[in-house]
Amino acid sequence: MRNQLRKEVDAMHIGLIGLGKMGFNMRQRLRDGGVTVTGFDRNPEKADVASVDELISALPTPRVVWVMVPAGEITDALIRELSEKLSPGDLVIDGGNSRFTEDQKHAALLAEKGIRFVDCGVSGGVWGLQNGYGLMVGGSAEDVESAMPVFDALRPEGPREDSFVHVGDVGAGHYAKMVHNGIEYGLMQAYAEGYELLAAKDIIKDVTGTFRAWQKGTVVRSWLLDLAVNALEEDPGLEKIAGWADDSGEGRWTVEEAIANSVPAPAITAALFARFVSRQEDSPAMKMVAALRNQFGGHAVKQAGTDAVQ
Repeated sequence: MRNQLRKEVDAMHIGLIGLGKMGFNMRQRLRDGGVTVTGFDRNPEKADVASVDELISALPTPRVVWVMVPAGEITDALIRELSEKLSPGDLVIDGGNSRFTEDQKHAALLAEKGIRFVDCGVSGGVWGLQNGYGLMVGGSAEDVESAMPVFDALRPEGPREDSFVHVGDVGAGHYAKMVHNGIEYGLMQAYAEGYELLAAKDIIKDVTGTFRAWQKGTVVRSWLLDLAVNALEEDPGLEKIAGWADDSGEGRWTVEEAIANSVPAPAITAALFARFVSRQEDSPAMKMVAALRNQFGGHAVKQAGTDAVQ
């Protein structure tokens, strides 16, 4: 069985459009896992081919094209381009952070040309190359199964169900990723507020050590806690970072969905509003939120005392 899986992976050849922080590492992990990848990016130093047309020509049919570009207008434009250039039976996978309602529009547009569509929520940030990516997929069972060697190459080692789920129909994967990111907002905010409280109390002499001591044996241990310790060891007191944190869309969408479905989500909502507060005043808690976002996702941060974004 293992040899058969390896043959299926080795037989896969996909196109990957978008070689940014996530896509660049995903290409390497796929290649390390035996999948042949032809990548395109507007940055020629990262690209394997010079255009989308060249990428399409390089792929065997039926083609599999993974889209890994920013959600919104850029993804919309790329999906429209692919709808005109791909052939019936080809498969497009959107692995970016598109809103689930956009997935349904994209699937309908591609279906008019006989092109299949799968949406995939991807979690793992800049650590995914080393650790693997958690994957949440939406689409038909047949389409998802046809791309399973790709998903298996991207996810962490171990049982598939521990890091991969076929959530449901088109849009379900990105919906699950949206809720995942909403939960992430709440968790980061809780760690951040705990950090600020520890830092404010004069009897606490070792804030970093306190966070480190929680890493094993406590009920609050997690990968985010590990990243908080990393951030504090790199910059004790978080003096080099401003208490400014952006929101990338999923937190807002989660709150909007909670309202639409009459589901109380006070922790996630408060965490989202705290991000807004961070743009008005500097605070130790928001320094930690900013540091955590940078640790796991390589998200931009502001240098303390400046408006410079890194």
